[in-house]
Amino acid sequence: MTLSATELYKRGRGHLNAGRNAAARRLLQLAADRSSDADLSARITGSLAALVIRQGDPATAEQMCLQALRHRGLSPATSAMLEGQLGLLALERGDLAAAVARFDRGIARIGDDREHRTPMLINRSVAHMQAGHFAAARADLERAAADYAAAGDEVERAMAVHNAGYVSLLEGDLVRALEAMAEARGVMEHASAVNVAICDLDRAEVLRDAGLTTEAERALERVARVFGAHRMQQARGEAELHLARSLLAHDPAAAARTAAAAARRFRTVDSEAWAARADGVRVRAQLADGVVDRDGLPAPTARRLPPADEIVQVAASLRARGFAADAIAVELAGRLRGVLPARAPRLPRDAPIDVRLLAHRVRVRDALATGREAPARRRAAEGLDELARWQVSAASLDLQSAVVMHGRPLMMAGLSSALRAGRPEVLFEWSERARHFSQRVVPVRPSPDSAAAADLAELRALRADAGDADWLASPRAVELHDRLRRRQWSDTGGGGVEEHASMDAVAAALDDDTAVLSYVWSAERVACVVVTARGAQVHDIPHWPLVRSASAGLRADLDVSAAVRTGPLARVVQDSLDARLQTLSRALVEPALAGTDARRLVITAPGVLNGMPWGMLPALRGRVFTLAVSATRWVALRAGTAAAARAGFAVGPRVSRGREEIERAARSWPAATVLDDADARVDAVTRLAGEVDVLHIAAHGRHAVDNPLFSGLELADGALFGYDIDRIPTVPDTVVLSACEVGRSSVRWGEEAIGMTRVWLHAGTRCVVAAPVVVADDAACELLGAMHAELAAGLAPAEALAAASARTGIIAPFQSHGAGF
Repeated sequence: MTLSATELYKRGRGHLNAGRNAAARRLLQLAADRSSDADLSARITGSLAALVIRQGDPATAEQMCLQALRHRGLSPATSAMLEGQLGLLALERGDLAAAVARFDRGIARIGDDREHRTPMLINRSVAHMQAGHFAAARADLERAAADYAAAGDEVERAMAVHNAGYVSLLEGDLVRALEAMAEARGVMEHASAVNVAICDLDRAEVLRDAGLTTEAERALERVARVFGAHRMQQARGEAELHLARSLLAHDPAAAARTAAAAARRFRTVDSEAWAARADGVRVRAQLADGVVDRDGLPAPTARRLPPADEIVQVAASLRARGFAADAIAVELAGRLRGVLPARAPRLPRDAPIDVRLLAHRVRVRDALATGREAPARRRAAEGLDELARWQVSAASLDLQSAVVMHGRPLMMAGLSSALRAGRPEVLFEWSERARHFSQRVVPVRPSPDSAAAADLAELRALRADAGDADWLASPRAVELHDRLRRRQWSDTGGGGVEEHASMDAVAAALDDDTAVLSYVWSAERVACVVVTARGAQVHDIPHWPLVRSASAGLRADLDVSAAVRTGPLARVVQDSLDARLQTLSRALVEPALAGTDARRLVITAPGVLNGMPWGMLPALRGRVFTLAVSATRWVALRAGTAAAARAGFAVGPRVSRGREEIERAARSWPAATVLDDADARVDAVTRLAGEVDVLHIAAHGRHAVDNPLFSGLELADGALFGYDIDRIPTVPDTVVLSACEVGRSSVRWGEEAIGMTRVWLHAGTRCVVAAPVVVADDAACELLGAMHAELAAGLAPAEALAAASARTGIIAPFQSHGAGF
């Protein structure tokens, strides 16, 4: 059967809307050859122009639409459709006013023709977004979603929902953005690779703004390949531009190269507006200063700064095309590096958070340039407070710790200034700002979710089946991983912002036998503020390079020492470890302890000291200490602490001496619940966690560096993930983790460490006892058994651990986190 031109046009439009470009081109061209109707031919030309736009020839597409519009006898609907295409071309050029005017005419003329009205609503919403008119953009998208729903077109409705998520991103609501985009992607993934890539391109922007740059950059690289395979040069350039913007946060040298490549690609398709945006990112990357990589270390920066006239020219080009925020960002970067003259920046009310924080950095620089340290710190604090208000929707531990990326330069500026000031109250304030920042949003725990439980159970099975292989190599595992993560982001609500405590408030919570040791680090130096009930002192750590050098091989020495317990090599290994620990103790701890004889210590430390086995350092042996995420949280957690009355124990499979360890520990409690063998299942252990004051788990553990919430303890039916802990309605006051690796944390942006210990603390546990490295089975068995005798007698966890170490003579890396006393 020979299809009519009208039917071929309809089928071609269907392929076009679904992103199947080759099929659309074939059918539309065939329709054009068979059409003898001027009105239909004009419509076909408009659709072919849309394909030409996608494949990077906007000039030809514009000529096609203008020529079709000049045909006589066009219906209002057809001329409206062509106005819409010309509006799209104006949008691609960055001429937002012309684009909105074309779309206005097209939508007014099209009437109730949903097929052509709805794409114009979508495109006009994009113009409104780029102009910063978010309410107008959302209104257009809601109309479009209703149109698609009425037509039964779920794929296009999903795209409208996705775009509404992008509006949420621009408004700063990351969680709402992720929810909308996840809903849309569930539909889009069954449509076409191009539509999925479009979804993932925007979702990568959300991930980047959330500080999850590793995930964002992987997605953008994949998206760029998809667009390249479909010869969509404009879209490929957009993916590369967003990749450059992500790299800007931690690798400005790579950002400059990637942005320059994107600009060249845009210019090959005559997309000068997008090329200008890429130039803006390139110049900002070349001007980058004070950037740190994901580990908090200085990132390579450009050797040559762009001249002032180039900065001014790029900013003017952006402003002329309606990208005011991008232009301001370029100018601020120039002022920050002193290439442009300093003056107070003026920001539009809708400026994105990264531009607003850049403006705060300029204000800090201006104050420091004239020697005004206190105003500089005040400006930095104002910027961090603004970020905290923007962050309030991100209450999950994963998002809170990642969003810190945005505040890192201001935080380091404040810490450096505080170190130069040298006053205890100033240093303590900035230490608490740094430590407490990822906890400022008070989480509201998610309610039980059967869908999440089912996903975790399936993921456990996939991980068990993978054995030692990469368990996330399976597409299904990746899908479950991403879905669980998104669910936690959206289900964990924010219960307000908690301010950090002052030094006086913390001092008032101390008795005469307790001191707080707050280590403060910047790229310049390290110091420790020692706070007692009687006052505070600052102690410099003069041999910081020695600390870094001795820390470099510490983990390897500790692991070997735990494995090699007998034979001639054991003494050699122990001597090496002892020398390293002695060096660290003298350089790091002894200067801080010079001004206090307090028996109990609360230690807060930056991420650069993550994994330090504090209790094994000679200067701390015999002292009770707890590692607090912040002094503010220690004060809050210790309030109302009661002696433990109920204890529960679980042992995972294949743990040497695991049953002996928990039986020895359980004997100290009048009525202890013990889960072993097949009984130690995830659901049973999480149920037990809600019934006891102390939970002790002896199991093999594994730390997940990329996403510590997928760190796990191996139980009878698979891994107990961090996400399982987040689902426990009531958690124990004290958790003991006798497992290799799970006391470790991943450091994000040099300050924020997260891992299994932080997961339990975030869920509401007061204290977690864990080790950051491997512990010998016999040492764990004897030491933790003795610790439970002290816990059952009423001692606080840190007190009990110290007493057990003194009684047994065992020096092990177990340490208390949170409110250990």
